[in-house]
Amino acid sequence: MQLGSTTIVDTFAEAFRMRFARLIVSAIDDYWVEAATRELCGYGSSVIQCDAEIAVERWLAPDQSPDGRPAAVVLAFGFSKDALAKALPKRVGQCVMTCATTAVYDGLPATDGVEQDRIPLGKHIRFFGDGFQKSKKPGERRFWRIPVMDGEFLVEESLGVQKGVAGGNIILQGTSQAVALAAARRVVEAVAPLSEVITPFPGGVVRSGSKVGSRYKGMVASTNDAFCPTLRGRVESELVPQAQCAYEIVINGTSEQAVADAMRVALGAAAGEGIPAISAGNYGGKLGKFHYHLHQLLAD
Repeated sequence: MQLGSTTIVDTFAEAFRMRFARLIVSAIDDYWVEAATRELCGYGSSVIQCDAEIAVERWLAPDQSPDGRPAAVVLAFGFSKDALAKALPKRVGQCVMTCATTAVYDGLPATDGVEQDRIPLGKHIRFFGDGFQKSKKPGERRFWRIPVMDGEFLVEESLGVQKGVAGGNIILQGTSQAVALAAARRVVEAVAPLSEVITPFPGGVVRSGSKVGSRYKGMVASTNDAFCPTLRGRVESELVPQAQCAYEIVINGTSEQAVADAMRVALGAAAGEGIPAISAGNYGGKLGKFHYHLHQLLAD
């Protein structure tokens, strides 16, 4: 299958069931929202080693925000509810409460008919108030007001957790590093306006794609040698002859459909001059429940 001059390899991306939470972080202006989310989302690219895969889903104008201030919606993915319950209070306590003027709200409040778990957030962080913290309950949602040096840090007591999908991906191959980088940035910029998805790696792009397992004991993942241009001739390469560089774009989403829609957009944005082929990463279909066949995505 061709998209212009780009061959779409007949393969599939293999994705996994994960749990996700959605946080809304607000602050007095855009500068402090960006400062808070930059810290909150740090070291959040892959659960191979990170405690969560986490990134900004979208930015909110003041009239869209819970408190009438600029805000960001952040999606955080983990393998379990318990993993998120451990990671997110630490991240919020260390990276958002410390940031001037911020507040944190649950972006997944309980809704009738939607299966959901809850994990503590302000319920844990409140103890930083050393007994001076106060509870606030407008309607059915409880918040904590924690005294800090610029006033109070307002944080919701708990977060909703729902089932999501992580690991949708494409692997683009370029005739040079510069061309491949430009294509990768096109993809990230095209996916960014979409709701319900994130690209959690640095700049949205994966340089060090991985495969399952390693020749070294204790390593659960190692370099995806089939896409490493310097290993041609030493391994069975999946790079086309013209390719000198490859980048992976990983997409996590709140649903199977959200990831499929984003991957379709990604394929269209990546294709073009200097991108001879686009493939995807999978593990033979044995590990991930969700299989996104590239040809089928474009046929739908």
